[in-house]
Amino acid sequence: MLEATRDLWEEVRGEHIFLTGGTGFFGCWLLESFLWANERLDLHGSATVLTRDPESFHRKARHLANNSAVTLQRGDVRDFSFPDGDFPFVIHAATEASAQQEKEAPLEMLSTIVDGTRRALDFARSHGTKKFLLMSSGAVYGKQPEEITHVPESFCGGPDPISKASVYAEGKRMAELLCSLYSAGTAMECKIARCFAFAGPYLPLDTHFAVGNFIRDAMQRKEIHVRGDGTPYRSYMYPSDAVTWLWTMLFRAPALRPLNVGSEHAISIRELARITADTLNPGSHIIVDRRHEPGTPVERYVPCTRAARETLGLAEQINLQESILRTAWWHGYGKSHESSSD
Repeated sequence: MLEATRDLWEEVRGEHIFLTGGTGFFGCWLLESFLWANERLDLHGSATVLTRDPESFHRKARHLANNSAVTLQRGDVRDFSFPDGDFPFVIHAATEASAQQEKEAPLEMLSTIVDGTRRALDFARSHGTKKFLLMSSGAVYGKQPEEITHVPESFCGGPDPISKASVYAEGKRMAELLCSLYSAGTAMECKIARCFAFAGPYLPLDTHFAVGNFIRDAMQRKEIHVRGDGTPYRSYMYPSDAVTWLWTMLFRAPALRPLNVGSEHAISIRELARITADTLNPGSHIIVDRRHEPGTPVERYVPCTRAARETLGLAEQINLQESILRTAWWHGYGKSHESSSD
């Protein structure tokens, strides 16, 4: 990451960054990479991280929480107290893509996304923010047509506005609009990252993420269970590539030009299960819930990243097999694998 972004960090020298969602998957990676650059380049920068539960973050990532350049601020993203001082850079990464919350508490999810984004923008506009990065989502495109193999930023589709399953996507669409409204008539540059799917350390192995569940099952030498028919297509970017893209976007991307962040290497869920097994536990038995019905459209969630590559010179460095292996090692695969082999 540092090799790819070394020339960008001078803007941060001696400055303060404000980060919402700093204890989640992206937040941890953003903090890891910021602190690495801060120390290696002697930037003397600092980061204030908004979190609802500082104690939990200490338990999860003590090395981040205890770093002298990090200040944890307790609060909810929708009504947090504003810290004093100027913050030239704000990254709004709060609100994880929680399938459970979307199903069980959709109004809470919508409020967190929309009201949280508005609060973050209020803070940025009143605290000298020059560049604001919104972590949006590829979900804003709605259902990807089967004939579009890689969805570009120019695609004008959208989620079903009256479906309860569209809460997360519609919230992110509103968040993008708020960025446009808040930055109008100001010098604040709002950058928008439409993030897709990722695999790497800090990825939970016990939620709705198929790649995480497959890694867990392979590590435990269990059957790998594919929910559904295994035909949907996804693509997975390693988070060190993702944060390289995100920092580059914060510092260099055009304002209010959404850019996709993710891998273009499409793979079916069934193929993902097989690659995970071959990488971590060759010979694993794979169970697929049901057969694909002939004539049924195949679901896709894969980005076109030409704009990011051509506009900012970005590229993907880590392949899927390496992403799977690194994720498993971070979750203890090396130790458990060596123990079972002794």
